[in-house]
Amino acid sequence: MFSRLVLNHTHQRKQLFKGLGIKCLGAFIKCSGTFAVTLALALPSQAADLPLPDLGSAGSGVITPAQEYELGQKWLRIYRAQVPTTNDPFVLSYTEKLIYGISRYSDLTDSRLSILVVENPSLNAFAVPGGVVGIHTGLFNYAENEQQFSSVIAHELAHLSQRHYARKVEEQQQNTMITLAALLASVIVAATTDGDAGIAAISATQAAAIDAQLRFSRGMEQEADRIGMETLVRAGMDPYAMPAMFEQILKSTRYSRRPPEFLLTHPVTESRISDSRNRAQQYPKKFYEKSTEYELVKIRVSLNNTNNYGEDVRRFENELRGNRFSKLAAQYGLVLSLTRAGKTERALTLAEELVAAEPENIYFTVARADVYAEKGDFETAVKALQEKLKTHPNHHALNVRLAEVLMKAGRYNECAELLNRHVQRRPNDDYVWYLLAEVQGLTGNILQVHLARAEYFALNGIFSKSEIQLRHALKRVKDDEHQKAKIEERLKEVRQLERETLL
Repeated sequence: MFSRLVLNHTHQRKQLFKGLGIKCLGAFIKCSGTFAVTLALALPSQAADLPLPDLGSAGSGVITPAQEYELGQKWLRIYRAQVPTTNDPFVLSYTEKLIYGISRYSDLTDSRLSILVVENPSLNAFAVPGGVVGIHTGLFNYAENEQQFSSVIAHELAHLSQRHYARKVEEQQQNTMITLAALLASVIVAATTDGDAGIAAISATQAAAIDAQLRFSRGMEQEADRIGMETLVRAGMDPYAMPAMFEQILKSTRYSRRPPEFLLTHPVTESRISDSRNRAQQYPKKFYEKSTEYELVKIRVSLNNTNNYGEDVRRFENELRGNRFSKLAAQYGLVLSLTRAGKTERALTLAEELVAAEPENIYFTVARADVYAEKGDFETAVKALQEKLKTHPNHHALNVRLAEVLMKAGRYNECAELLNRHVQRRPNDDYVWYLLAEVQGLTGNILQVHLARAEYFALNGIFSKSEIQLRHALKRVKDDEHQKAKIEERLKEVRQLERETLL
């Protein structure tokens, strides 16, 4: 049931966003200079005739950190309009928790971060001026453990803390907007196509121009490696994971026709691996406990990318006999696979074993509740999730999963109340707004449908649709002056966001 809800949401995103992101992207890259022309040629033809604002000349200089943050937020709104992000609350929560945890030990002076988990199996991670950090779900497939995964995060945070994009702009006398536009085009291509198809849409010359625009200098890469490793050590993590991750990436991509986007902007060479290994050797080797949670998230990512339920069951039956995952993690993967395949009796038996082994493990509790929900026993599923929510009231995945089960059970008012509380904690989470709009429609509260949809569209940079929803909402509050004033104010804010994004 969970996967069907997510698939429906993803399909609707594609329909709603079709063509809209291209308009925003075209506006964002409009500027003078040869490179802007080259980049524009790489975009779909429908962007060519748009009336686009002038973003300045190539000599506009280096921006301040405050300006970087504002530009990063503009960039984020455009990116969200174009690229599907994960709706798996466990994957998102884990990634957010890990990035925020590592960032506390970094050299970042601004703790505001906007974290994107892109639903794409390719290897990529990126950091955008203004505190935007993006991770492709494919990184879980390349990183063997949490330590390796964290080394990539620490490296990207180092690029942010050292303001490498701003320094690159200054050194090469580039326009900041051109550099950010190049980054936007590059990561959108990487996230919405496979590598070969993406490059088919961009000629070799144009692709090389974008890559050259974004590639960090060797000195910047070395600095990010050094500072990233120091961050890892301060965070109590393994410095040897960084060279190990580099080796893993190099081995996995050695025979690719075109390297993944991450390697184009962060080239991994034997000498870089050697430098990283030598740097790690100044620290004593220690034993680091294997993260079970990382294994569980890695398993969820692998299952989110497949619909072959029978093959998934066979795969995790084999994993139980292997040593790639811990026994509990492999059994968790088997429970999820059996549930999706409709084999609920066996799934429930195995899920009960997991909960008995680790009663406090929220992943296991939710997995068991999912089996009950798949069996149609919504009462038991809801009771189990509500009980766990008493001790973890702010847990994102618990709130989202309970909301989905309540909705499936037809308990729409309870679901709406839950989501209204949760959206106050996560006002920038578009999937929570999406669920809230859905359930408000089922309760018959059309005003709240429009308001929730307006926030969903605004978060994804589709301002015209957000404005339409707010105007519909205004028609329903003619006699409520207080509510009318609030909606009118929000309409002004959305229009201002749209103007700022296109300036």
